[in-house]
Amino acid sequence: MMHYRSQLFVPGNRPDRFEKACQAGADLVCIDLEDAVGPADKETARKEVLAWLAETSHKNVSLRINGLETEIGRADIAALKSCGLTLPFIMVPKVSSRKEMDALDEELPKALGPFVAIIESAAGLVHCEEIFAHPRVKLGMYGSIDYAGDVDCDQAWETHLYGRSRLVAAAAAFDVQLFDTPHIHVRDLDDCEATTRKAKALGIHARSAIHPAQIERIHAALAPSETEIAYAETVIAADKAAKGNVVLLDGKFIEAPVVKKAKRVLAFRDRG
Repeated sequence: MMHYRSQLFVPGNRPDRFEKACQAGADLVCIDLEDAVGPADKETARKEVLAWLAETSHKNVSLRINGLETEIGRADIAALKSCGLTLPFIMVPKVSSRKEMDALDEELPKALGPFVAIIESAAGLVHCEEIFAHPRVKLGMYGSIDYAGDVDCDQAWETHLYGRSRLVAAAAAFDVQLFDTPHIHVRDLDDCEATTRKAKALGIHARSAIHPAQIERIHAALAPSETEIAYAETVIAADKAAKGNVVLLDGKFIEAPVVKKAKRVLAFRDRG
């Protein structure tokens, strides 16, 4: 699966913004039927979204459905069963158990793509390993706002260090790509970039966004620096020259994990 850097949410009740979102430069676009749409508009939004998806030529756009335990979420699933669409993914909010993924997998055609499981509750975090172990869960996202509401903590970045770190380990163990939570202060682009860099340092190499202006800053934060690229190229060259033997570079042994990291850096560089 291709590595993504960014994902832009667009409200499902704003079809006038769908095409603009697809032109914003994000790697993925997610039309949101959940948080961005009020109760009175959800039925209409679903119909308009499915109709638009059936006509669009964009291959990087899909949707977030409503919670599996809700009536409107069940209606979303019923509509998707017979929609006949082929999508890159389906985003599932408030995932709390492997059983939910098992049940949804049985209901939704494989053509609707893999699942993006949003972990945004205490139950979801406690069960994140088994959720990410599901074969159809290929992407994950941390939902810090809902998580904070569930456990009654604040929104400070440091408060969520444990949540992010546990999800990083679970995602790496089961080859799931993890997205960080969107930056909710859309005008504070400097902090958006700074906190994306913090997440990158933890091992989160992708982020969701709620405004097109955030995409460029997210990509900038995730791109390797010139220093990182130069060192990675040196590591790869030294490893190749060693032909499988032990490598000593700048007084340090270069082992397999270091080479793996270097390859990732160069892959990010080539991604653009």
